Amino acid sequence: MSYQVLARKWRPKTFDQLVGQEHVSRALINGIDQDRLHHAFLLTGTRGVGKTTIARILAKCLNCETGMTSQPCGECGSCVDLDEGRFVDMIEIDAASRTGVDDMRDLLESVQYTPNRGRFKVYIIDEVHMLSASSFNALLKTLEEPPPHVKFVLATTDPQKIPVTILSRCLRFNLRRLLPDQIRGYLATLVESEGIEAEPGTLEVLARAADGSMRDGLSLLDQAIAFGGGRLAMQDLEQMLGLVDHEHISAMIRALAANEPETMLDVVGELAAQSRDLDTVLANLSEVLHRVTLVQSVPGYRDAERSDWTAIEDLAGLLSAEDAQLFYQIAIRGRGELGLAPDPRTGLEMTLLRMLAFRPAEAGAAAPPAPATGGKPRQTRSSTPASGQAGARRQAQSAAVKATAAPSAPQPEPPTQPAGPQRQTDWMGLLEQLDISGQVRELARNVQLKSRSEDRWEFVIAPALRHLGSAACLDRLGQAISTRVGHAVRVRLVDEDGVELQTAASLEEERRRRNMSEAERAIADDPTVRELEEQMGAVVVEDSIQPLQ
Repeated sequence: MSYQVLARKWRPKTFDQLVGQEHVSRALINGIDQDRLHHAFLLTGTRGVGKTTIARILAKCLNCETGMTSQPCGECGSCVDLDEGRFVDMIEIDAASRTGVDDMRDLLESVQYTPNRGRFKVYIIDEVHMLSASSFNALLKTLEEPPPHVKFVLATTDPQKIPVTILSRCLRFNLRRLLPDQIRGYLATLVESEGIEAEPGTLEVLARAADGSMRDGLSLLDQAIAFGGGRLAMQDLEQMLGLVDHEHISAMIRALAANEPETMLDVVGELAAQSRDLDTVLANLSEVLHRVTLVQSVPGYRDAERSDWTAIEDLAGLLSAEDAQLFYQIAIRGRGELGLAPDPRTGLEMTLLRMLAFRPAEAGAAAPPAPATGGKPRQTRSSTPASGQAGARRQAQSAAVKATAAPSAPQPEPPTQPAGPQRQTDWMGLLEQLDISGQVRELARNVQLKSRSEDRWEFVIAPALRHLGSAACLDRLGQAISTRVGHAVRVRLVDEDGVELQTAASLEEERRRRNMSEAERAIADDPTVRELEEQMGAVVVEDSIQPLQ
């Protein structure tokens, strides 16, 4: 027996086997069970989401020899013939190849005749939007008042091209794009049943590559099995799909953060040598930058579909929120312009270099110059990593103004001492002056200064927020403090259970609660509000109360 592709072999045969289209299955099942089934259906949705499959299952339910049921037996002659596509009373038409009015008239002539074998004739017209205007007009009357033994199922990927006169005569169902988890779950069941060895993560890659289409997912799985010689390996998928691994994207972002164009171009060269799809590179870069922004904006954010959030947090500590937004915008614009470049590699390189060229000056400014060594300094835009030198130019300008106004010798830091209330107040004042953002600022707002010396500051953080204190974030916080106080400072985190911390975040939350309480009390005491409540039964919506700033 010849090989049958997985998309045909594993086509659902009952409504229970459908994935992701429960809203359609429920309506059709209830209609069949209650004998309230419409005579014409319109199924819309992208390719490979189950339009033709649903039409065939419906035909099976209507013509099962055990009786009209939402649970066909699958074993009688009618069910078997329907599954194999040779049931005489199920007429499938490809409207893309039969667009003329004569074809439609020939079809409608047979509508009046009773079924040869089943209870109903089921006409399935696929890609119905391809019919001509004359064909639609010929179909109108029959579609509105067909014989009782006829059911029409129209399927299309482009419902906007269907005349409203046709739409008004059909019961319309919009089929959803399938989620990656839904496709992955179905592929996992299939792989287990087929006895195929699959490396971890391979099914997730295939599910995302399917782009919402189950049929595309099954076709990609067929291709991957053939490519891997009967097994699924991540390396094989990367070659087959032209994927870009996370390490290359991470290296690219690190080079951008450190303002190292040479390293960045080396990464591009490696990808080009591996014949990777460079449009996919920009797409993956945009996706990672989006996840970086999520981590920066919502500390502790996690998406169950992904497992590499630790690596994303490390990248979030290297980029400011402004840089992440800028790089994302340039990346998605670069994808649209990639086809206009002399070649894809040139387009990708120019997009990445544009990220550096349009980066804010203070984010990539060089650190204050080192003591002179006799040579003339080279004029460059930046020679140090941006993440460690954010705001250096601003600090240098501020220092120059202070030096001009009142020159004085720097005051030495006091020796190490415990951080009392006054010391914590000083830290909160210093916090507002630090040039930090994103996860680094969130870390600084949730720590309490414990002790400090000239070169070492210790902070206490709640154990639940310990994930904020990655090595990259601590380095950036130490660099920001060093820039502000004028000498090198190392930052260390310590845990203290059962201690109520007074942090900038906790004080801000306390102030917010106090303001909200005062606002609620002011509303409750307002004579106008009381009068409305007493005379008109008005009720104050608590969520609508906002304190005045």
